[in-house]
Amino acid sequence: MITEDPPIAHIHGFPPIENSNSSILILGTMPGKASLQAQQYYAHPRNVFWKIISEILGIQAVNSYETRTLSIVAARIALWDVLKSCRRESSLDSDIDHDTIMLNDFASFFKNHLHINRVCFNGAKAESLYIKRVQPFLQDTSHIEYIRLPSTSPANAATSFDRKLKAWKEIIC
Repeated sequence: MITEDPPIAHIHGFPPIENSNSSILILGTMPGKASLQAQQYYAHPRNVFWKIISEILGIQAVNSYETRTLSIVAARIALWDVLKSCRRESSLDSDIDHDTIMLNDFASFFKNHLHINRVCFNGAKAESLYIKRVQPFLQDTSHIEYIRLPSTSPANAATSFDRKLKAWKEIIC
């Protein structure tokens, strides 16, 4: 008897965490399985995003998700992902099925967030997807500085926490 593997689920990201005064936009690629289950950005216990942001903003990493997100909004930071949806078997960016990618609507986002002057990519995949699939179709974004930061993902274990923190502090502070 031949059994087929179950189809890979089409996953959907989250709306942005933002307000109209945001000046920095941090972009990931697509939430991983732990984040999708928790319905929270960067929910994997070994992802150091919230630990880094907590250090930078001087808040407690153990605060509730709602408190942490309110803190980044108060710091004029927006958080989102490049992808609106895709198919991906694991949580790894390398497993994204590129034929199934749907992008978030950045033209509308930037129209409604006129203060964004810096876009920070949480890793190389978010940057490459944005540069190849989003940026060429945007109106004038010459006032925006684009910076790739080391990924906070546990898959980026080769970069120490201290090196990640130093890079993020230089850009976000």
